[in-house]
Amino acid sequence: MASVLRQQQQPAGSGGNNRVVAVNATPPNNILHIHADASSNHEKKGWKKFLSFIGPGFLVSLAYLDPGNLETDLQAGANHRYELLWVILIGLIFALIIQSLAANLGVSTGKHLSEICKAEYPRLVRYCLWLLAELAVIAADIPEVIGTAFALNILFHIPVWGGVLVTGCSTLLLLGLQRFGVRKLELLISTLVFVMAACFFGEMSYVKPPASGVIKGMFTPKLSGQGATADAIALLGALVMPHNLFLHSALVLSRKVPNTVRGINDACKYFLIESGFALFVAFLINVAVISVSGTVCSASNLSSANTDHCTDLTLNSASFLLKNVLGRSSSTIYAIALLASGQSSAITGTYAGQYIMQGFLDLKMKRWIRNLMTRTIAIAPSLVVSIIGGSSGAGRLIVIASMILSFELPFALIPLLKFSSSSTKMGPHKNSMIIIVISWILGLGIIGINVYYLITAFVDWLIHNSLPKVGNVFIGIIVFPLMAIYVGSVIYLTFRKDTVQTYIETKDNTAMQTHVEKGFMNSNGELELNHGPIREDLADIPLPE
Repeated sequence: MASVLRQQQQPAGSGGNNRVVAVNATPPNNILHIHADASSNHEKKGWKKFLSFIGPGFLVSLAYLDPGNLETDLQAGANHRYELLWVILIGLIFALIIQSLAANLGVSTGKHLSEICKAEYPRLVRYCLWLLAELAVIAADIPEVIGTAFALNILFHIPVWGGVLVTGCSTLLLLGLQRFGVRKLELLISTLVFVMAACFFGEMSYVKPPASGVIKGMFTPKLSGQGATADAIALLGALVMPHNLFLHSALVLSRKVPNTVRGINDACKYFLIESGFALFVAFLINVAVISVSGTVCSASNLSSANTDHCTDLTLNSASFLLKNVLGRSSSTIYAIALLASGQSSAITGTYAGQYIMQGFLDLKMKRWIRNLMTRTIAIAPSLVVSIIGGSSGAGRLIVIASMILSFELPFALIPLLKFSSSSTKMGPHKNSMIIIVISWILGLGIIGINVYYLITAFVDWLIHNSLPKVGNVFIGIIVFPLMAIYVGSVIYLTFRKDTVQTYIETKDNTAMQTHVEKGFMNSNGELELNHGPIREDLADIPLPE
């Protein structure tokens, strides 16, 4: 009896799994006689197959285009012109590698990152990881909500707190597109990305930054001038978002992937190409933002008020700067881009929150209830701060949100690095030794940069705040032991040995493997691939056929 592959059955409530197991069966007589014309017809459809994988990368790319990143870009350009463009280039290459690991994990295991964390870690650890992941979603949502509120204030003079409420409602309405399938939502997000690109490229064509300066900034590593190192660290630290790793590993499960080594490898390749293109568009938009702010703030005829704006450039003050220097239409274009950035990023943040809740807690609830719960939790801090502190308070909240994201990153990135390098999780699809070394160097480097940013920001605040010495001592007594617990937790995740095996090795002969790789012949003599099931259990979202 030859060995044939069949789909492994999962217990109820455990989510889908693309892994396959071996069973005994007699192969049909036509296994070794697959028609050449059917195989040729399958090959001709390769480009169409690639198109079916387009979408997740654009949703993920929004983490590199959210208002928090735009503010960091504006500040980097205002302070250093085009000098730090190389940091964006290197950072997005790093991000592509890390995001490809998340996509490969989902495709190869049939489960997303939060589901594997739930299976692998003890109850206390996984609940802590869940809380930290939810905190990351809230922190990531703060710049998105506030950025959208600023955009509505610029365009329609709506108070910031009112813009926060409008943002929450509009996000829920746009998420209603889920009822028509996730592909419609992906199309909307992709459209908003290109709206952002059009707006910032339009701004760049108006200010006309010198091409030689921009190109030199991209390919000449340089850190000169006051605060260049800190701004470079801020740029790198803002690039990899914790919730994005959970999101990407889940979004790829919405595509049909054949239950074969070749089918999984092809899917990983397609997702890598698609993510590379989406992140390239994100890179160009970041370059445009830095170039615009760098050109405007380096102009020789700036007034003293505009110079002050450039010294401390924020999402809100950037509109006044552009209006004063380039005219009202420039401010309006900027607001439209900011609106597209904030609204689209808020949608993907809510999506990530759904997957995190479903994966860690295995909660089954209706889609609109989950959306409402995630959105309410996310906008509450922004609403309270914008009511109490207004625009300035909302701006300071963005800085706090960036620090929270830096704090949380290791608790998503380290499990991803470990799982994607584990044969018990990935089987033959685990990372090669070269990728393991590169990904760990990049991962630990990014974590180190974020921790450095977090610690220096806290110490700087501790030194320069106006609290009495007794208050500073009290804060230090509380915070520094927490930092020790934080470092200990990171070390635990890094060196803990995985105990749960999610990959089941298959044993089959060469002829049967060839048959499964190429597919089955249907009654019409046409070739059909053996696809794994689409994960329709994910957050009750209707996924594409």
